[in-house]
Formats: sequence, C-alpha cells, structure tokens
Amino acid sequence: MSFKSKLGQAVLPAVVLASLALPALAHPGHPGGEPVAAGFTAGFTHPFGGFDHLMAMLAVGLWAIQQSGQTPRALWLLPASFVVAMAGGFVLGLAQVALPGVEAGIALSVLLLGLIVAFAVRPPLPAAMAVTALFAVFHGHAHGTELGDASQAVTYALGMVLATALLHGLGLAAARLAQHVALPALTRAAGAAVALAGIVILVG
Repeated sequence: MSFKSKLGQAVLPAVVLASLALPALAHPGHPGGEPVAAGFTAGFTHPFGGFDHLMAMLAVGLWAIQQSGQTPRALWLLPASFVVAMAGGFVLGLAQVALPGVEAGIALSVLLLGLIVAFAVRPPLPAAMAVTALFAVFHGHAHGTELGDASQAVTYALGMVLATALLHGLGLAAARLAQHVALPALTRAAGAAVALAGIVILVG
C-alpha cells in the first residue's frame, strides 16, 4: 500500500470525527476547570495525569521506532521535535497568545498519531517531524494556558519536559520490545489502541 493511500486512510476518519465531536476536557486547567499547581513536581506529574497527553506522547515513541527502521535518526528526532515544539506552545500559552482549536487539536493528535502507527505510515522524516511538532504545539499551549502560577513557569516547564521525554521513552521501549520478540504487529496494535482512545476523547 502506498504512503498516500495509508495517509488517506488515517486522515479521513480523523477529520470526520473531529468535525462531529465536541472538545474533550481531559485534564485540569482547561476552560471551566481548575488551574494546575506550579513548580517542578507539578510539571513533572501533570503529563502523566492527562490521558490525552499521555496517549499522544506514547504514540510518538511508537512511531519513532517504526520510522527508525528506514531512518535511524528518527529514533531521537521525532521525540525531540515534540519536546521542542511543545515548549514553544507552552510559552505561547503562558503568554496568553490565542491558539484556535486547542482542545480539538489535542484530541485529533491522539487519534491521528494512533492511526499513523496502526497503519505503519512512514513519510519522509521532515514530514513526520512537522506533523509531530504541529500536534506538540497544541499540547504545550494547553499546559501553558492552564498554569496557575506563572512565577514558577521555568521549573514547571523543566518538569514537564522531563516527563514528556520519559513518556516518549516508554513508547520507544514498548515498540523495541515488540520487535525483539518478533511481533512488530504489537506496535501497530498499540497504535490502534491509541487511536481508539482518541475516538473516546473526541466523542466523549
């Protein structure tokens, strides 16, 4: 199956669901919720408590392993793209710079990244990095917007970045283990599970 065909199969269902679904308020600090605490510990623990963030970050790790088969640099460039772009989005959110469709973008990122892994889509590395970075901006913006105490933004961001890197690492380790036991299909199955989680978030 060609790259365009795989990408089309992944994108079309995601776009349709995104157009029909309500935004998912999956963690604190979103409109109508309570601001999150500040500081390094709060920043470190927060990504683990947001189901949507957790799924997206794990999916990036899974995708990095898939991509590394043809482009070894993807093993670190995809997670790095997410972390850097997320930090940029965090600064935008902290500065209260408006970004339309943040909730929809976060939910869509979970669904689309899951589908990409499930279909083992392998675009050129720059395109994969761009997709990863685009979704990361939404995640970072949400973190920045929901931060209750901007005076501790630096320590919060450090904790958040470290936790994000660890979550990417979990995705990498899971996919590597699946390949080691000669069951690469497990990686795709994990992607399908992430996509299912994205559907739940979108329609929930």
